Amino acid sequence: MANPAGQDALTITVLHGEDTPPGLSERVGDAHLRFADDTSLADALPGSDVLLTWDFTSDAVRGAWAGGADTVRWVHTASAGVDRVAFPELLASDTTLTNSRGVFDVPMAEYVLTTILAFAKDLPRSVRLQGERTWRHRETEPVAGRCAVVVGSGPIGHAITSVLRAVGLRVELVGRTARDGVHAFDALDGLLPEADFLVLAAPLTDQTRGLLHRGSIETMRDTARVVNVGRGPLIVTDDLVDALSSGRIAGAALDVFETEPLPADSALWTMDNVIVSPHMSGDIVGWRDTLVDLFAENLALFRDGRELHNVVDKARGYVSTTSGGTS
Repeated sequence: MANPAGQDALTITVLHGEDTPPGLSERVGDAHLRFADDTSLADALPGSDVLLTWDFTSDAVRGAWAGGADTVRWVHTASAGVDRVAFPELLASDTTLTNSRGVFDVPMAEYVLTTILAFAKDLPRSVRLQGERTWRHRETEPVAGRCAVVVGSGPIGHAITSVLRAVGLRVELVGRTARDGVHAFDALDGLLPEADFLVLAAPLTDQTRGLLHRGSIETMRDTARVVNVGRGPLIVTDDLVDALSSGRIAGAALDVFETEPLPADSALWTMDNVIVSPHMSGDIVGWRDTLVDLFAENLALFRDGRELHNVVDKARGYVSTTSGGTS
């Protein structure tokens, strides 16, 4: 739903956390900006034309929506995933939803490659032994020729596939539907026994929630590692912890979790075969500026009544490949 040309100045509400979008005021022209956090969003939202969810970890939009979203015609989230704002009331509305697809692809692919190399070359143990001033020779694993199953065939999944193939991994890419070079989700069970590395980069939908659970883990090699850069609920955490504790699988690199921040009492913090990072796999120097650039470009399209980049297919929960958008 675009903004008819010549209408009054837009009102943009920005849901932010600890930081706000850098340079946004200079990029929105004559639009009125309202800045709100979790506690003030419900008061700021009424009368807004656009909602920018800069704090994409917040659940405040769902609570504020019913009381004041009648005028909101476009919601943009500063993330690739839209699960925080994909609640029934917004999905059933005429409001256009866009995401930040295309910003995080290469950084996330680099993160995945880094964790796979760290596991194969036993880097976490080297760091621990260095701290102990212990000289202990070991043999490490090759990467070339190993199999990575990558779940999620959007731009992030394709970027991961490209980077992993470049270092000699055989990659099996899994997506919602089968097409050239991509397996359908119903093929995943047959691929898991082949996986040396299982990489989760899928959006969180009804189809993908809990896709890695006790039953699927049982089909995997005990030497396999899991890397999750998608969403925490793609994994049943208790089942993963049990498998890691028992040696049923060899390790996991986790950037996203069912509960964020990861609770201090989580067993994942202290496991030698786990790498924990705080939802930062796509965040490189300058990423905030890139997000603002994307929003500003879309805002210009919105003002002109043109199709926006990265329009989310509300039925699927992600940007369709047939939609206009960045890649």
